[in-house]
Amino acid sequence: MSMDPRFSTARRARRAAVALALAALALTAVTAAFARTTAATAPSGTITFDGVWTGQEAQHFQAVINAFHKQYPHVNVQYKPVGDNLPTVLATAVAGGRPPDMADIAQPGLVKQFARKRVLKPITYARPALAANFTPSWLRLGTVDGKLYGFVFKASNKSTVWYSVPAFRNAGVKPPTTWAQLLAAGKRIRLSGVPPYSIGGADGWTLTDLFENIYLRQAGATKYELLSEHKLKWTDPSVARALETMREIVGNAANMVGGTSGALQTDFPTSVNNVFQTPPKGAVVFEGDFVPGVATVKARAGVDYNEFAFPSIDRSKPMVEIGGDTIVAFHDTPAIRAFVKFLATPRAAAAWARFGGFATGNRKMSPSVYPNATTRKTAAAIAHAKAVEFDMSDEQPSAFGATVGQGEWGLFQSFLRAPSNVRGIQRQLEAAASAAYKNGT
Repeated sequence: MSMDPRFSTARRARRAAVALALAALALTAVTAAFARTTAATAPSGTITFDGVWTGQEAQHFQAVINAFHKQYPHVNVQYKPVGDNLPTVLATAVAGGRPPDMADIAQPGLVKQFARKRVLKPITYARPALAANFTPSWLRLGTVDGKLYGFVFKASNKSTVWYSVPAFRNAGVKPPTTWAQLLAAGKRIRLSGVPPYSIGGADGWTLTDLFENIYLRQAGATKYELLSEHKLKWTDPSVARALETMREIVGNAANMVGGTSGALQTDFPTSVNNVFQTPPKGAVVFEGDFVPGVATVKARAGVDYNEFAFPSIDRSKPMVEIGGDTIVAFHDTPAIRAFVKFLATPRAAAAWARFGGFATGNRKMSPSVYPNATTRKTAAAIAHAKAVEFDMSDEQPSAFGATVGQGEWGLFQSFLRAPSNVRGIQRQLEAAASAAYKNGT
């Protein structure tokens, strides 16, 4: 007797249901096992992180930490905003044998010092992620004696030039792309009745930045690095040539707002206001992408002021001098490794970049993240420059490169007073550099 087809169909359905239930149970078991394995191997723990970023910058870095936490919920990053005293705080902590797990350091010279004392841990495990997102120039900035110890997470473009839009328009000049064009524009602006250059000579570091941008383009990256490390003497002909070029700007008192004496008494914020105010007192100020943030006069981007890249000299390719904060690690754990590699990603950069006041060499982060056209322009120059170098004075002992009234800062003020004394200033720079490197301060 043949079976009713309906019973056969029902039996097959029951068998299929049982099979599906068994498969579901098996999948649940596998999923649970995978979850247990992942939980056991996923990074966990606490990371202590001391940083230079305070106030709003600390809040913006917290946004980066929050993005990391979404990916690694079992890692707790404890950020401590230390500010400009960070080098002293870190030195004390290192001497006491209790440094934080990680830090961001604005002085590349200090990174080298810690690396050579073997208190930093190499981050060679992050090289693949960094190489995928940054050019070799950026990786070199965190390399000490051939080993990778850090990378620049947050940078500032110090190869920007800011100008008064009305002053340029009234003189009938356009933003120059070469040094010769800059000098020609300066002459036309002066004839229009406005001193072309606003020089903040009361702050010696503005003068060193001008020299460094000239030297990088004239002498090239190799000599720039040698001079930064005092492996090339300040009496070298390449230094004389750069000083002679700088003299084309500061050697004529009529070129500067207030003349030579006025330039020596003008601090950095005032030098910016001279260009940004209406009507302008000067047409051009040489400084980094942070210039608009220090202006205390009301000025509109693209209307009252604008920006162009530091001009090419002798057909030099695009080069950028930067200030930057280098991520380093004093310990090595899976949690630290995860955070370091995360910070190398476009996602980490974007978490801060959307707020502004941030630039990155991470070429994989979309420029559309930046909040305005000016930031997109200055930041793009950083990401795509053929050569990227740290601010030279930041790489040197502070007694020579970063002390008010002495070393580079004081001697470049002397050069501003007497720009014809090129050889004399060279000898004084070399004597000061030799003394600072000998003492290691």
